[in-house]
Amino acid sequence: MKKMLLCAAAGAMSLTLSMSQAAADTSFSKDELVDHLIGTIDLGAARAICIGTAEECAPEVPPALDMMVNFEFDSYDLTPETRENLRVFADALNDPRLEIADFLVEGHTDAVGGDQYNLVLSERRAAAVTEYLIDLGVEAERLKAIGHGAATPRVDDPMDPINRRVEMRGTLH
Repeated sequence: MKKMLLCAAAGAMSLTLSMSQAAADTSFSKDELVDHLIGTIDLGAARAICIGTAEECAPEVPPALDMMVNFEFDSYDLTPETRENLRVFADALNDPRLEIADFLVEGHTDAVGGDQYNLVLSERRAAAVTEYLIDLGVEAERLKAIGHGAATPRVDDPMDPINRRVEMRGTLH
């Protein structure tokens, strides 16, 4: 006899904008971004109930969508490639289908440097992305920039340059 589980599904969105020119193909169209974001934004409480086993009720996690462009060492400057990717991202955020969403812009660093220095650098990275998105027409009220320093590395090696990134998380406003 199967043990039954009553559970509700909820979604979460994570879009990584890790700013470096050494990345693989990172270009996405506006519609690809909008479709991804619509399917992954945290819409709050679920509107359905699942009755079944834990495996049957496990929420389906959409694949990550990475626009891999890393920040250079000790920098929060946006490269031309980064600016182009952010232009497409801003177009997606300005799409009417996403007007119900706000976005948390989270800056991160690798573990090179002291904690306080890395915190400030991560805040500057988040602010640089946020300011550029605002310059591209995204409403400032929909964006909140915060920095995490080196506290949450993306990969096991805290010194890896891939940890120099900005992540966006969408929620309802």
